[in-house]
Amino acid sequence: MRNVFMHSPTAFTRLATIAVSAILFLSSNATNAADDPGATTHQTLRIGFVPGPYADEFRQGIEPQLLRKGYKVQYVEFSTGLEANHAVYSGEITADVMQHSVYLKSYNDRNGTDLVPVVQVPTPPMGLYSTKHRSLAEVKRGATIAVPNDPVNMERALKILQNIGWIRIRPNPNPVDVTEHDVIANPAGIRIVPLESAQAPRALEDVDYAAIQGNFAIASGHRLVDALALEQMTSPYVNQVVVKAANRNSRATADIVAAYQSDEFRHAILDNHAFDGFRLPDYFHR
Repeated sequence: MRNVFMHSPTAFTRLATIAVSAILFLSSNATNAADDPGATTHQTLRIGFVPGPYADEFRQGIEPQLLRKGYKVQYVEFSTGLEANHAVYSGEITADVMQHSVYLKSYNDRNGTDLVPVVQVPTPPMGLYSTKHRSLAEVKRGATIAVPNDPVNMERALKILQNIGWIRIRPNPNPVDVTEHDVIANPAGIRIVPLESAQAPRALEDVDYAAIQGNFAIASGHRLVDALALEQMTSPYVNQVVVKAANRNSRATADIVAAYQSDEFRHAILDNHAFDGFRLPDYFHR
């Protein structure tokens, strides 16, 4: 049979025709697979998180959808948002889920990076907690209040203290430049102690009250209902999935966004009481 193909021009013609047809068929299928949003993929998505509920949200409502599309998912936990953002920018991970737009803008401005938000996620509000006092009324002059030491989240904490009447802050301070020096009145006589956000839950043993970001509160075993006061969270402080700008329009990013905005994810959150009290993205109300 081999000799026939080697010596017969007709056989060569048939073989060439078959080969070309096979190439065209495979090319057509590859193109269709790339264009078909329902086609499967074997890409591994590495998603970064800091301690908190965002990995649980992803695991319960997002990962099942991505697995059905053929993705593999790896969870990468970081101690700080700075580490997570660096990993996104360097390409070590696909995306991270842990920050709001005000923090992201501050990070980009300070580091010359181009990370972008693609979809908001359910977010627990910052709250004021205490293991030494049962109410806000127990505050005394000289009481120590732990607040985040990064300007953006310090502003959120100071607004909580202002809303409960303990302090007054400078009108409309720039969130990325706020310090404890923006406190212009302190009728309660409290002492503000800035510290790393992740350390706030452990600091409850040493301070009277602590303003703790929702993710760190939940990661340390506190419930939102345990907070003596919660922030009045607005849209700029709802956390997001963040990717590098070059990947904003990638298929993987589109699939992650679609999974978050799906009815499946909505039900996964609303049917689980662990997420009660979270600030929900606007797409939940469509």
